Amino acid sequence: MRIGILAADTAGEQAMGKLTDQLRRTADDGFASFWMANIFGLDALTALAVAGSQVPGIELGTAVVPSYPRHPAVLAQQALTTALAVGPDRLSLGIGLSHKIVIEDMYGHSFDKPARHMREYLSVLLPLLEGSPVSVKGDTLSANIGLSTPRAGRVPVLLAALAPRMLALAGQQTDGTVLWMTGPATVRDYVVPAITEAAGAAGRPSPRVVCSLPVCVTSDPDAARAGAAKSFSIYGQLPSYRAMLDREGAAGPADVAIVGDEDAVAAQIQALADAGVTDFVAAEFARGDDRDRTRNLLKTMIAAS
Repeated sequence: MRIGILAADTAGEQAMGKLTDQLRRTADDGFASFWMANIFGLDALTALAVAGSQVPGIELGTAVVPSYPRHPAVLAQQALTTALAVGPDRLSLGIGLSHKIVIEDMYGHSFDKPARHMREYLSVLLPLLEGSPVSVKGDTLSANIGLSTPRAGRVPVLLAALAPRMLALAGQQTDGTVLWMTGPATVRDYVVPAITEAAGAAGRPSPRVVCSLPVCVTSDPDAARAGAAKSFSIYGQLPSYRAMLDREGAAGPADVAIVGDEDAVAAQIQALADAGVTDFVAAEFARGDDRDRTRNLLKTMIAAS
């Protein structure tokens, strides 16, 4: 199992510099990948194009870019441009539906028929990323376009997939899935079997399962879980994540956070590998000395793998 780091939030006029510093440290520490969410701060693809052009080697991933606000041809063009900026075979494009509260209440788009939207979205996005023009007239979107954007290697697509239809779509058409707030039992008993079966039936290679969870190495796990409960409370309320927490038997995000001393955290991360996770992405939320303990434990696990 490969281990990566999820970018921490950055703010202010120095946001790009802070992000580049995070990426450089992640690469220097030997991690396999660096992933960035696309929420309301920096645009993930633009930021990774800038920072990644300054820090070579390490895989760069979006986790994830919402589909609705960008036409798939526009996203393909931006992703290909980012890949050109950072170099061949470094960018992995994680995309997802986002949530009704964001897409309808904030952006003003309809969140109706989300699975159909994503199927039609991929029917445009995937061929354009491979260099083929498309002519699609769907119920949720249409496209009749080709791109001249230069291609620097292949840009794999990973689909944020939690519901059964989305997991099937991820296995049938994409390179895998990107998970958040999904615990080890749910990954083992639900996600991995569903996406693997779908990929096999479609004659596709075994999918990547990229799993990101909050991590903190600490001698005070109760305090750390209380901090996780506060910091990540919104994810216990969004329906898609709530459904995964319910599958896990978790009251809230704090219950799937990876917390404890070095041995306890290492065992919990190993349980994800045993569950079928191909890439673990650590969302470090420790403070003070625990921050160094967390990073040092993760580096030790890389060295031992």
